[in-house]
Amino acid sequence: MIAPAVVAPPSSYPLAVMAALTLAVSILARPSGRVTLDRAAGGVAVLSLAADIGYFGPPGLVILWYPFETAALIVLLARAVRHVPVPRVGVIGPLTGAAATLLPLRFTLHAPDTGLQESVFVCSLALIPAGCAVGVGLYLRSLDNRRAHAVALARREQRLEVARDLHDFVAHEVTGIVLEAQAAQLSEDTGSAGGEEHRALLQRIEKAGLRALDSMDQTVTALREAEGRRWDEPPPTRLYGLADLPELVDRFSSMGAAEVALSLEAETAGILSREAEDTAYRVVLESLTNIRRHAPRADRVQVLAGRTADRSVEVSVADHSDHSDHSSRQTPAAPRPPVGTGRRSHGGTGLAGLTERVSALGGTLEAGPSQHGWRVRCLLPVPAIR
Repeated sequence: MIAPAVVAPPSSYPLAVMAALTLAVSILARPSGRVTLDRAAGGVAVLSLAADIGYFGPPGLVILWYPFETAALIVLLARAVRHVPVPRVGVIGPLTGAAATLLPLRFTLHAPDTGLQESVFVCSLALIPAGCAVGVGLYLRSLDNRRAHAVALARREQRLEVARDLHDFVAHEVTGIVLEAQAAQLSEDTGSAGGEEHRALLQRIEKAGLRALDSMDQTVTALREAEGRRWDEPPPTRLYGLADLPELVDRFSSMGAAEVALSLEAETAGILSREAEDTAYRVVLESLTNIRRHAPRADRVQVLAGRTADRSVEVSVADHSDHSDHSSRQTPAAPRPPVGTGRRSHGGTGLAGLTERVSALGGTLEAGPSQHGWRVRCLLPVPAIR
């Protein structure tokens, strides 16, 4: 860009330098050090407009560098519209567009046979490529925003999936460890020689497990309330249903001392929507997890799933224990403290979140003390097409 100015009159130097500078700014990556794209584009646009007004050399010299500077300003305008953040793009975009549109004035203002009419005409023609550059920049900006939104959505779903797995599976297994430690403390072997040390070890395991559950609750809450707001959970990756309850009950029975009975009426599984089936399954999973965590001395657990008189599906989980302290048990929003300990859980995201999910499906979820323990009852409406 600068080389032709060596053999041209000195008045061509500003034209060559301006064209070379605009070309360099339009193709180099930004930011470069402290020079961001908006600063570079704004500075070049101001210099170009100043050159339009301040150039008084031969008009014919303008033609030599005009196409290159115009192309560079068009590219710079598209880049600015695409990448400069709001609200600075509202200033940099029009400023760069004005520089690209008014560049023909550098010739028409000083040519002897051109006047106002010619200047307006050529500037109007320059609006066409400038408008195309703005359109391309806006389109690419929309694609960038859509891509960024998709990435943020994917990260959020991964974060909530981790939170769900921590709550539904990891916490479930840690609760089993705590339950085993609590049950072992009631064993007769702890009263033999060395039993005190054994009991102290089991108590430390129990307390460590409870601390881990508290920390896990806080982690789950932090994952669900990232970015300063609470996100609605996306649909789970795998949907369970009422037909999966026997496997769930068997797994729960094998890991605890309570006797678990399942009553699943024939033809109940499959009559709800997939989302409602998964919700019913998770109500049972959450209820069983809470029993292991907060009522380790429960003797029996009754799981029921069947139809009601109004054609709804009822799912209930009730634990029975002669050692349960009904007054210490709380609602799903504030979970029950573990029996036999003075510690209080800081959880509560499980049934509280499921209550909202059941309500969104048109059902109800209730939890409270029963005659011999604690009972969770969920009602879900059957779709009309059934």
